[in-house]
Amino acid sequence: MTNNDREIILETLLMVTKEGAFSHQALKNVLDKYQYLEKKERAFITKVVSGTLEFMLQLDYIIDSYSKVKVKKMKPVIREILRSSVFQIMYLDRVPDAAICNEAVKLAKKKGFKSLSGFVNGVLRTISREKEKISFPDLATRYALPQWLVTYWQQDYDSEVIATMGAAFLSRAPLTVRVNEGKIAVDALLTKLAKEGITARKVPDFPAAIELTEIDYLEKSESFRAGEFYVQDLSSMRVGVVAAPKEGDYVIDVCGAPGGKALHVSELLKGSGQVSVRDLTEYKVGLIKENIAKSGLTNIQARVQDALVLDEQAVAQADIVIADLPCSGLGVLGRKPDLKRRITEADLSELATLQQEILAVVKAYVKPGGKLLYSTCTINKRENEDNTGKFLAANPDFSLVSEKQYLPGIDPGDGFYIALMQRKTHG
Repeated sequence: MTNNDREIILETLLMVTKEGAFSHQALKNVLDKYQYLEKKERAFITKVVSGTLEFMLQLDYIIDSYSKVKVKKMKPVIREILRSSVFQIMYLDRVPDAAICNEAVKLAKKKGFKSLSGFVNGVLRTISREKEKISFPDLATRYALPQWLVTYWQQDYDSEVIATMGAAFLSRAPLTVRVNEGKIAVDALLTKLAKEGITARKVPDFPAAIELTEIDYLEKSESFRAGEFYVQDLSSMRVGVVAAPKEGDYVIDVCGAPGGKALHVSELLKGSGQVSVRDLTEYKVGLIKENIAKSGLTNIQARVQDALVLDEQAVAQADIVIADLPCSGLGVLGRKPDLKRRITEADLSELATLQQEILAVVKAYVKPGGKLLYSTCTINKRENEDNTGKFLAANPDFSLVSEKQYLPGIDPGDGFYIALMQRKTHG
């Protein structure tokens, strides 16, 4: 790879770590800007940026073990050059270590740090020599997880489960999509994607799901632009399956952006019934409306509605209320490495309280005999099982139908929680 690719990597990492950009947005902006690059160059940039951010807590431990100047005291440019280079040394086989060291030194000089080029060279060559001997003292370092989070999880899970989840977060999760079967059959889409040069395969036990590999730029896919498939994780697809809408049902999705679950339910209704999907802001509802327009579905509408404010018109109207609520996102750490740096233990408590407050409002929309589905993409009993227990204790007119915590590396898909509750029929 060229030194220009490494300069782009550095630019992207600084956007995230120095300027506070979200990694997926920074990477998208950079890949949009450099669309002219070869596919293999774009893949290299993506791999190194994503890998550096995912493994950052571990990379910092390695660098601190071999550098007199600790990572926190380094100049931002030098810090990101070292992190991305150590990621390549530890986890990429294609580029020889000597070349990684040389390119890092050249980049440090190019960025005006000639006086530190010897330091960069020395640290990287030492790590390269010693890499087979490097070991990690604990689960947090081994799996690049915040120590507070590992300690927190140890209240509920044994070390083996945490290690399995940690390894799953660091592995390359496949891109799963749900086929819009109202527009195209699964087999027909597989054939079409093959002609587009995209490798795809069916996912066992998920009838409308396929995994995509060898895909460079999703927006280039004619099938994607035509709304023939929708990017959605397997765990998220379970919501529609567990909700099990029957033809003619009226469904309200109270925090629905960007619309994947509501669209799935709309498809399962086979053109019947109605789905009202809501979210807090015009921007989020705009995303939902874009996806509805692409889908071609007509039994679904989007509107702005604060889930904490009671919609009087909706009281006791819904056969199903889907409450996929704002959460800590600990089940998707593999896809959102920013969370490792941003989320705090205090956030978990605040989010659990917010979820309780929303459930206390939206329960009113469930008609007698109707269903309330509560879900999150997190692994945290306080937000999940405890909240469901509190809700049921406070609302004896609801009963628990089913409850499941899905764990990454143990169950297919992201970490996810789903509880299905039913309102009793009075009289």
